[in-house]
Amino acid sequence: MVEKLPSSGEEVEIDVSEWFQTVTEDAITRTTFGRSYDDGMAVFHLQTQQMAFAAEAFSKVFIPGYRFIPTKKNSSSWKLEKEIKRRLIRLIGRRKELLEQEEEKGKPDADVNDLLGLMIKASGSKQGTVAAPERPPPSSMFAVRDIVEECKTFFFAGKQTTTNLLTWATVLLAMHPEWQERARAEVLRVCGPIDLPSRHHLPKLKTVLSLSLSLFVNPYSYAFHVNFGQLGMILNETLRLYPPAVATIRRAEADVELGGYHIPQGTELLIPIMGVHHDAGLWGTDVAEFNPTRFADGASRAARHPTAFIPFGLGARMCIGQNLAVLEAKLTVAILLQRLAFRLSPSYVHAPTVLMLLHPQYGAPILFRTLPRPSHPS
Repeated sequence: MVEKLPSSGEEVEIDVSEWFQTVTEDAITRTTFGRSYDDGMAVFHLQTQQMAFAAEAFSKVFIPGYRFIPTKKNSSSWKLEKEIKRRLIRLIGRRKELLEQEEEKGKPDADVNDLLGLMIKASGSKQGTVAAPERPPPSSMFAVRDIVEECKTFFFAGKQTTTNLLTWATVLLAMHPEWQERARAEVLRVCGPIDLPSRHHLPKLKTVLSLSLSLFVNPYSYAFHVNFGQLGMILNETLRLYPPAVATIRRAEADVELGGYHIPQGTELLIPIMGVHHDAGLWGTDVAEFNPTRFADGASRAARHPTAFIPFGLGARMCIGQNLAVLEAKLTVAILLQRLAFRLSPSYVHAPTVLMLLHPQYGAPILFRTLPRPSHPS
């Protein structure tokens, strides 16, 4: 997509909140479905329509039982749900057949380079062979049902959350050209102006992309040691200011005392990620400012509490797709900085709003200009 921008140096306005959706949709589809890309993309397009219905319902007053009433929109959403499941079950059936054919040829790992293949392999392709693509036998229904739900989850979590991270990172770099220049200088120094950034470059990009974070969590008398990997000061600060999810919910597995309160087993607790990330008592008086240097010594030292930074949650139930999201964001930001200069469009209105996730209410129009690139050496 970057290559399609004019090389004349003229500015082009692009709403990155829409642009990045295409980027992340393509990435998550290839990661999930691999060689079944076209079928997977067709399913995900249906799920995009379903997400639009869900977002609209989320913005309205909640009426208990309303979602069971056969209104026009509810009926459309139900039909989409059935069609999504039907197509995914058929796709899983086809892939199982391919896996069995590969096993018979002595190539058991020939088609396990994507999430769908890995999940089918883990469920046991020999157990409950799919006789009809759309109606798997009862012995395999649980495994197939799980795979269907996981595919749907991957799309929702992998598309919109990463889109929002990329959108807000671009907006913040457009707002703060001094940080954009610092980040670009580092990308050009490490990657050069011609070569596409690769996974080998990422650990060397400290200003934009490199930080190591280890978090120690002790929720119920035993410990989880969680490695966030390389994140980066700019992306960390973006995730602090504009976390993809503004809150998460956890259920107490046992009676526990928390902050002087008795929490009975089974109680659901709302964890306000946005509130924690914007607490001046934790982050200081500049809590509302974009200041990536707060993460210079690591995320665990950025605030007055080592676990104040929780964009992906904490513990055993933290976001399983965080590494993919951050890797995708790292590579995309590095490519943008390497090839483009950008600033806010005069039409941009800063209005973060919550509609299931935190996103710019009026879009994110950005003016891009292609940077001059040296020719390949002869």
